[in-house]
Amino acid sequence: MSMNYLGDWGKQYGLLAVGFERYGSEEKLLEDPIKHLFDVYVKINQDAKENEAVHDEARAYFKKMEDGDKAALKIWTHFRDLSIVKYKQIYARLNIAFDVYSGESQVTDGMNRALKMLHEKKLLTESDGALIIDLTKYRLGVCVVQKKDGTTLYITRDIGAALERYEKYGFEHMYYIVASQQDLHLKQLFKILELLGFEWANRVTHINFGMVGGMSTRKGTVVFLEEILEETRDSMHEVMKKNEVKYAQIEDPLAVADNIGISAIMVQDASARRIKNYDFDWNRMFSFEGDTGPYLQYAHARLCSIERKTEMQVNPHADLRHLGDSRAASDLIAMIARYPQIVRETKRTFEPVNIVGFAMKLSHHVSQALESMYVMGAEKEIAEARLFMYWSARITLGNAMRLVNLKPQERM
Repeated sequence: MSMNYLGDWGKQYGLLAVGFERYGSEEKLLEDPIKHLFDVYVKINQDAKENEAVHDEARAYFKKMEDGDKAALKIWTHFRDLSIVKYKQIYARLNIAFDVYSGESQVTDGMNRALKMLHEKKLLTESDGALIIDLTKYRLGVCVVQKKDGTTLYITRDIGAALERYEKYGFEHMYYIVASQQDLHLKQLFKILELLGFEWANRVTHINFGMVGGMSTRKGTVVFLEEILEETRDSMHEVMKKNEVKYAQIEDPLAVADNIGISAIMVQDASARRIKNYDFDWNRMFSFEGDTGPYLQYAHARLCSIERKTEMQVNPHADLRHLGDSRAASDLIAMIARYPQIVRETKRTFEPVNIVGFAMKLSHHVSQALESMYVMGAEKEIAEARLFMYWSARITLGNAMRLVNLKPQERM
């Protein structure tokens, strides 16, 4: 199962609530909750830079939330619910769905039990009124679990969340997909779970990833994923319209442009080891040449076109000896045969680049074979052998694309 664990608790939500009282609009919130709350957050942060009292207001507001104040929680719940609706819409566009939406706010019971266990195991030390765990002998520094005002932190809630997840789901293994900026935090969490004596503490893994630089819209520097998706769709739509003949044959060109644009983003993101930082490149992303999302979609659509145009049934018993001693054919078949090995390796390393790299190489081999090995006009036995080869390539390419959450295009 998959869970989207939201950072939906903490002083920043006190700051947001204070900001909404000053700058918020219910109408704008309902229209676009993510953008409006961001705008409010930017304004109140600017106020906080100029006036420290704003931070005091935020801390006081969050303390009310932690103490169960109904009015404070009502506003927070309103923000959270509207945001999740918007998240689901954007994720659906990326062909992503989570089984559960949870968050730091949901782990009060687990957090309290975790704090009790930390006391019982004598892992806590008082420091200037705060409670800390000293992990320096493990080269993991000092970890604050409760501030001097009694409010909790990420680590406190993460300990409780891990405890609750095991109790609720009885997982065989739990994977945290979190940016590399949190490497230390996750190492501290896992060490604390081990020190608490949980027998499942060795069944948690952090799958980290690098950061994306330069990912701004062309109109400004503030990044919203939805705007990035719309810009890629519109830009791809303009590229498609340049070929009037093919464009006229597409049933829903805007939906196809959206899918190709999303493929462009996702392939660029998965084209290097996940831990590597990279710069978002608009120009490269839209190219139908080179190792890009549009190139993969074109390769798949081209293979689909071969099957449509030949009007032949794929013969799984075709005699592949009729492919002759073609180097292009043997290279393509060898690449298709590598797919199971690539999948096994990816399962071990959690590196999507393995799948994307394989799909690119497979597409290149398809292109090379198509330069000389036509299906149309060939003798029946030769045509059957070639069609079966290209059909196998299409099935394998489509499977690889779906594995990295791409929707293969049949026409474009």
